[in-house]
Amino acid sequence: MNTTAIIFGGCGFFGTHLARHLALDDTVTRIILADIREPRELTAKSEYVRCDVREPIDIAVEGKSVIYNFAAVHTTPGHEDWEYYWANVRGAIEVCRFAERKGCTRIFFTSTMGIYGPQEDIVDEQTVAQPVSAYGKSKLLAEKIHEDWQARHADSRRLVIMRPAVTFGEGEHGNFERLAGLLRRGLFVYPVRKTTIKACAPVEEMPECFAYMAAFDEPVIRFIFAYPDRTTTEDINRGFHEAAGYKMPGVVVPGWIINTAALGFEVLAKLGLKTSINRARVRKLVQSTNIYPRELVSRGWTFKLPLAEALRRWQKANDFK
Repeated sequence: MNTTAIIFGGCGFFGTHLARHLALDDTVTRIILADIREPRELTAKSEYVRCDVREPIDIAVEGKSVIYNFAAVHTTPGHEDWEYYWANVRGAIEVCRFAERKGCTRIFFTSTMGIYGPQEDIVDEQTVAQPVSAYGKSKLLAEKIHEDWQARHADSRRLVIMRPAVTFGEGEHGNFERLAGLLRRGLFVYPVRKTTIKACAPVEEMPECFAYMAAFDEPVIRFIFAYPDRTTTEDINRGFHEAAGYKMPGVVVPGWIINTAALGFEVLAKLGLKTSINRARVRKLVQSTNIYPRELVSRGWTFKLPLAEALRRWQKANDFK
């Protein structure tokens, strides 16, 4: 049966990659990119609909449809606490209400590893969620809202929840892109240690991973999207070295120096010189995100692209942009 795929947040990082993948799927005849921003690209199957998930959703859809809910306020730090709740919780409510009205029976939802908080000890899908940020708390609430939608018709509705680690690739405009810029200029130094664990995964494999997990056809599936290996900051730098030839950094800077410098940049920001450097961002660099994709491993999923190869492909595509 032909299907309409509705991607809320369809013009963002995940949405753009998913739309490319679905464009090659013969069972998908229409792709709706529902977002408040304009699309970076459109395929023959896709169309853009301006949509703010914080408001009631009115999109014309006929026949079978599947929903991907990627819409979120997610940059941390970067927003007031209420903004995360307003977009992520209210958005979940409106998307589920829309699914109810349209008779949609399948939703894919992107949560976050932030529901676990920073973790030095390894955690997985069975670990009790303990978010510490407004972003993580709002996403955990959003998970519950989607679960309530599924439970109202548990026999027929299907929900797949992905909890991604740091996801890198073309169009990311985040941690990995910033790191590539620092390594290219020889400016990266290790804050405190080289062994901070940073769970990560390539965005190229996200669409197939979603489809793989959905094929188990269980009422609710929750999974962490991350390499199963314990990837450290040094490992990531080595991946860039192998992919692009960037020199491996070697300097480790003590925490008190890093925090003092970050405080200085915060003072400059108050005086009008805006930068992305602050103590909250430094804390994120130092804290491990030690999450393990137990569900992916136990169900037989394997990543096709090792870290260095995924980075090599990204560089070849657009030089880490």
